[in-house]
Amino acid sequence: MARPFVSSLREIERAAQCGAADALFELGKHYATGRDVDADLVAAHKWFNLAAMRGNERARQYRMELAREMSRAEVLEAQRQAREWLAAH
Repeated sequence: MARPFVSSLREIERAAQCGAADALFELGKHYATGRDVDADLVAAHKWFNLAAMRGNERARQYRMELAREMSRAEVLEAQRQAREWLAAH
């Protein structure tokens, strides 16, 4: 049986804490667009990076596009945050 669509930010965050690639990707979209949260490109890149590492191909593309709009320092910070998240989860 297919899992129902995860709609609330709280449900997405819960699934992301378990490392679900689709939930990580959805968090990236939320932060990239400012949907239900303040827009934050560093956080969006972090979530897209984590989703890509878990095999989400769309996240790879979104991460690349987002990186073009960010400074090198912002990308490095997003990568640092992704490593920190991985170490904690």
